[in-house]
Amino acid sequence: MDWGWIGRNLDLIGGRVLEHVALTAPPIVIGLVLSIPLGYWASRSRVARSILLVLGNIVYTIPAIALLVLVPVLLNGVILDPSNLVIALTLYALALMVRSAADAFAAVPHDVVSSATAVGYSAWQRFFAVELPLAGPVLLAGIRVVSVSTVSLASVGALTGIENLGSFFIDAFQRQFLTEALVGIVAVLVVAAVFDVVLQLLGRLLMPWNRRSRRIGAPMLLRTRPIGGAA
Repeated sequence: MDWGWIGRNLDLIGGRVLEHVALTAPPIVIGLVLSIPLGYWASRSRVARSILLVLGNIVYTIPAIALLVLVPVLLNGVILDPSNLVIALTLYALALMVRSAADAFAAVPHDVVSSATAVGYSAWQRFFAVELPLAGPVLLAGIRVVSVSTVSLASVGALTGIENLGSFFIDAFQRQFLTEALVGIVAVLVVAAVFDVVLQLLGRLLMPWNRRSRRIGAPMLLRTRPIGGAA
């Protein structure tokens, strides 16, 4: 072990961390955004759920290195383009997140949805004011799993020449240099932990009703935004 290598290469380590974050943050966000309408659709249609979940399972079983080669071939792109990794990670994120989103919307109590309709909520108002907020905690749990998975899978991009924290593993293997491999492992764990903390904080900030609903019951959400003067 050469602990002095860490001090001499702080700029390199910091740069690789930023590269890793830049490659993993977009797939997590895009995966969440796209999974919400797909998951809602799957929660309302058995056929859609079956199709989407089967497709998700198929995508997730494709080896990461094979998908990284397949994406530029299908899109007629350059194999070393970092966007290939972003696309591949987004597909993996969707494969996981659509199931979580479908379960989240399916778990929304039907009596709450019916009550929202009865007091005058339109379909869009019901979705954004009732169903999405109540599905939020399960969506958050799902995206936290996706975040950890994405941060880990991104390391495979180094095998195709896309620089990130996985590059430390390639260099360490080629040079038989354990210190570099250890730095890469710790850095990936730290990035995953930071992402998870950020998601938890965002969940508390964006879903304050979650803590409140545990105390007074989910139906109270319907009384926060009355429609057309309805009580």
